[in-house]
Order: sequence, then C-alpha cells, then structure tokens
Amino acid sequence: MAGDAKKLQPIIIKRIKKGGHAVHGGAWKIAYADFVTAMMAFFLLMWLLGSTTDGDKKGIADYFSSPLKVALNGGGSGSGDSSSVVKGGGEDLTRSNGQVKRGDVQAKKSTINLHQLKEEQLRAERARLEALKAKVEAKIDANGKLAGMKSQIQLEMTPDGLRIQIVDQDGRPMFASGSASVQPNMRELLQTIGNVLTEVPNRLTLEGHTDALPFGSTERGYSNWELSADRANASRRELIAGGLPEDQVLRVQGLAASNPYDRRDPTAPANRRISIVVMTREAEERVFRATPEPDPDPEAPDAVASPTAAAAARVPPLPDRAKPDESSSPPAGHR
Repeated sequence: MAGDAKKLQPIIIKRIKKGGHAVHGGAWKIAYADFVTAMMAFFLLMWLLGSTTDGDKKGIADYFSSPLKVALNGGGSGSGDSSSVVKGGGEDLTRSNGQVKRGDVQAKKSTINLHQLKEEQLRAERARLEALKAKVEAKIDANGKLAGMKSQIQLEMTPDGLRIQIVDQDGRPMFASGSASVQPNMRELLQTIGNVLTEVPNRLTLEGHTDALPFGSTERGYSNWELSADRANASRRELIAGGLPEDQVLRVQGLAASNPYDRRDPTAPANRRISIVVMTREAEERVFRATPEPDPDPEAPDAVASPTAAAAARVPPLPDRAKPDESSSPPAGHR
C-alpha cells in the first residue's frame, strides 16, 4: 500500500522566468540608429572633401586656424570672398596656382556658345541667300524674254546681303527717257524677281541711280535726285505686283549719281541702274540702330508699335515737286 501511495504522488514542475533582459530590450535600436547616423555623416564628410577644390580646403583651414584674425583683416580676395563657401577665408589657391574658378569656366563656355550660335546663324543665312541667288539666275535663264537681259543683271554677295543690280544699256533702257515709266521688259523682270523674293523673310532696300548728266532746266527744279527716287519707288511697285509683301521693303532711296557703277566714266549708261539689296539680319539691325524709334505718344490713337511701322513713320511724305517743263527735253543720251 505504501508503494502505491508513493506512485500516486503528483509531479510538480517549477518554471522560473528570468526578467533581467526585459528592462533593456530596445536599447540596441537606439545605439544602432546612432551608429548609422554617424556613418552617414562620415560618408557625407568624405564626399564633400573629395569634391572640394584645394583652394577651398586651404580657405577652410585658414579660417579655423585663426578665424578672428582673418575676419578682422576683411577676409581678403581668396576663398573667403563672396564666392567662397566660408566667409573670411584665406588666400584663394585657384587664383594663385593658375587654376580657374568653376564660375569663370561656365561664363567662358556661355560666351563661346553664344559666339558659335551667331556664327551658325550667319552661315545659315548666307546659305539661304546663295540659294536665292541661284534661283533668280535659274528663273531668268528659263524665261526666253528675260534671258536676253542677262548681261544687264548683276548678282553678288556683299556684307549687307545679296545685291541684285539691273543696269541700263544703250538700246535696252529700263525706263522711258527722263521719267520713271517702267519699260515692259523691265516690268516683267522685276515681277519675276519679286515672286522669287517671297521665299525668303529678309527685308529689302531699293536704290535708284542715275548717270552724272544734269537733268532739269531750272536751278531748283526736278533733278536726278527726284528721278532716281521715283525710279526706285516705281521698281518697288513692280516687285509688289509680282507677289512681294509690301512690308518686306524696308527702305527706298534715290542716290542720283553719288555712287556710280563705272567710276571711270560717270556718264556711262551702266550708271543708270536699280539696286535691290536682300539684307542680312545684321544689316537690318544696323538700319534700326542708326534711326532710333521715337517714343510713341500714348494719347495718340494710332501710336507706332512695330519697327516696320516706325520706319514708315519716319519717312516724311514727298512734297509736290516741280516737274520739268513738258516742252523741254532731257539731255541727249540721258534716260
């Protein structure tokens, strides 16, 4: 019986819980976060030191070695000037050792890029005018009537643009003698040129020229100046009749005999000519710089608002000119 009682005795198991680590269970997370932050700061410092120039490093070192002395001396023109990271720094080694500041390099690159862009624009514009010259020549060659006038047409590239000159010849006058009445062949030629010029956006200058033979019977009457201006304006009307937009003409002027084509013989027929200059953008800007726009009157209803309108506004209307006496005739050989 005693043996049976001993067998029936219950077994008691004691479980002991150790609570020593429960108090500091999250402390390692804070320590790890501090370690990661310190490593990030370290790598940032190494990256900044690697990307800093020698001049800036020297300026920082000078500042921390004697900051009060450098600040009292005004900082100087080294790394402590307005372009430096640290104010009041020391000597700028980028200047003393022949190196170049990053801002100076960017400024030089910007200047070079602008210069290259302008050169590209000039080359493109010249190529466009060369193509226009070839097209004008092709149009004249394709027209049987105008092909006979080819010897009177001079095309050349000038610093101001493409110059198209139509010169007079004995037996082939461009205008009626002593007037601005356009001859039929000249009218067809001008209209053909006006049609071709619609393909380029460049502005035009028209110039009328005469020979040196005096015109007019009175001292202050109708002279070569009025005649050359009237012929240039008559040529403008024919270009517009050929399809040229009216606002594409920038300037019309008469030069009389002031700029002869044949300087050895001022009375030669070739001096009587019409010049059409297809202007480059630079030449057009020179015209506007030479004649500044007036300030528009804010109270005026039709204030000038565009360069083209301003240029037109600056040209006063021609006064009534004394025409030559109908009974008088121009000098022999003068047209």
